[in-house]
Amino acid sequence: MTAADLPEVLAIERRCFPDPWPESVFRSALADGLSLWLAAEAEGKLAGYAGMQSVLDEGYVDNVAVDPAYRRRGAASALLRAFAEEAKKRGLRFLSLEVRAGNAGAVSLYEAHGFGIVGRRKGYYLRPPEDALIMTKFFAEEAER
Repeated sequence: MTAADLPEVLAIERRCFPDPWPESVFRSALADGLSLWLAAEAEGKLAGYAGMQSVLDEGYVDNVAVDPAYRRRGAASALLRAFAEEAKKRGLRFLSLEVRAGNAGAVSLYEAHGFGIVGRRKGYYLRPPEDALIMTKFFAEEAER
């Protein structure tokens, strides 16, 4: 993902989230040197995007968003697989993320990619109010098997 993708990213962000991030947050993340942002394309258009930060040997998924018109076509899975590959290259012990507790589709997607629920953040989301589930995929455990 590049700064040139931001108009489409912001449009998807507004369609996917009740409290969308402003452009300044994306610009900062693209330039911070700790983040990796990927774009998924379909039919010549931006279908989705995702961001990941790595700090030391830890990875944190910031956002996974797929335009509603392109859902259930594998874009989110492709982004998650790319992050897992990158995490392994970087020697990360895990990838972690927060997801709305009531977002059964996203929880199921993350579980299918090896993430498990490790905790809950009460009242994490404000609009509408909802808890977040903390989901983590551990890589050290995979290497030991």
